[in-house]
Amino acid sequence: MIELNGVCKTFKVAKRNAGFREAAKSLFKREYTLINALSDVSFKIGDGETVGYIGPNGAGKSSTIKVMCGVLVPDSGECVIDGLVPWRKRKEHVRRIGAVFGQRSQLWWDVPVIDSLELIRDIYSVGEAEYKRTLSELVELLDIKDIIKTPARQLSLGQRMRCEIAASLIHSPKTLFLDEPTIGLDAVSKLAVRKFIKSINKSRGTTVILTTHDMQDIEAITDRIILIGRGRILLDGPLYELKGKGSEGKTIVIEYSGGGLPEIEGLTAVEDSGSHAKIAVDTALISVSEAIAAISSSVEIIDLSVSGQTVEELVASLYREFRI
Repeated sequence: MIELNGVCKTFKVAKRNAGFREAAKSLFKREYTLINALSDVSFKIGDGETVGYIGPNGAGKSSTIKVMCGVLVPDSGECVIDGLVPWRKRKEHVRRIGAVFGQRSQLWWDVPVIDSLELIRDIYSVGEAEYKRTLSELVELLDIKDIIKTPARQLSLGQRMRCEIAASLIHSPKTLFLDEPTIGLDAVSKLAVRKFIKSINKSRGTTVILTTHDMQDIEAITDRIILIGRGRILLDGPLYELKGKGSEGKTIVIEYSGGGLPEIEGLTAVEDSGSHAKIAVDTALISVSEAIAAISSSVEIIDLSVSGQTVEELVASLYREFRI
């Protein structure tokens, strides 16, 4: 169980104008700006949950993750994970968690990946039998058998990220923090990472907290969304509720000939070239089937597709709604 209650964190950042004179002045008198990274952040995450922690750049996502990992000490508030306060019982706490930061590496650059995994095993005091069993499982699931004997610096980004995930799970943590784990990966590597994370959640009951700007990752991996903006929690609920917010809006795309599109309440032609049209449908006013019947009575439909709002569009609308 992860529980945060009223967590606040403020950073004092030094600022000055450009130029040598300003640099010299700053030696004697510095100007500081206070940045409220976290303001009264509170939420609970149960064991085995998969949670997408989302928000724009600078919203406070990484600061929250660092508090939960025990790297940052908040100015006020409480954070308890499995009965431990992360920054007070840090050694005991880090034995129970794993963390992957997409832009940082825990693998030693010039040595084969297997040597890094062996060293991580020693750091966490993992028994030989348990280590071999876990390593065998991770190698198979992540398909890294052919690359663990290669130095990290010679791996592609996708290969390295799969090895990073293996390194974070070698001690079988109860909770896995993922900060942009698929950043820069190609489509094949992204699919492999997403499939593995879902597999490890189901097979081991590992709690997964994912921060990312890739909404396809969120949709593929998580069941719950927490939205943060300007250091405050703005939304917390199941992913299906977020998708439900976009259920009243559908889009019909048609290829057609003859006549013109009908003017009916609930239908808005977003695009119309005379043969190709994109029509927004307000399903609170007219059903999709009624909309299609009305359109087909006015024009000859050659091809047609219906789609709802994507998760990206829904999240973008939330950003606009909360002005973040």
